[in-house]
Amino acid sequence: MNKKLFVISGSSGVGKGTVIGGFLKRNPQFTLSISCTTRKMRPGEVDGVNYFFLSKDEFKDCIENNKFLEWAEFAGNYYGTKQKYIHQCLEEGKNLILEIDTQGAIQVKQKMPEAVLIFIAPPSFEILEKRLRGRHTEDEETIQKRLEAVKKELERAENFDYKVINDDVDRAIQNLEDIIKGELA
Repeated sequence: MNKKLFVISGSSGVGKGTVIGGFLKRNPQFTLSISCTTRKMRPGEVDGVNYFFLSKDEFKDCIENNKFLEWAEFAGNYYGTKQKYIHQCLEEGKNLILEIDTQGAIQVKQKMPEAVLIFIAPPSFEILEKRLRGRHTEDEETIQKRLEAVKKELERAENFDYKVINDDVDRAIQNLEDIIKGELA
């Protein structure tokens, strides 16, 4: 049976981590892909578990040598997914979930057309804005930047194979499960 790469994206505040976490709890045979980053390790994080932590020089070397399936710079740090890691996991017989932004997902699809792109969408832009503001973790300027990014991500979502609307977490998890099982049938 062919193993597949499922790329899941969604706007900030849409609950994609919650949906993916719920899916993985119900489907432990799936593997969550590990990305590379140049950001500093946070307390409790483990290299090779949460991320592969690289220096900026190591990361730039990987870019120059075309080792990434996708990569991006965000808030002064680099994030990326190594091609070798993805192919190795698939060859080992693992179905992979890769949680990345929409820009990265489109890069993956260009290099791996067989990858399945799934976008976790908010019920509406207004509800997403309310969720972001309800967190009370960011100032107005940051919220406005996130909302601008959300608009771009919603535009890019048109390039995805599937869209799951997260208006109810359990229903969103079930929809994600149905899509993935359908793709593997």
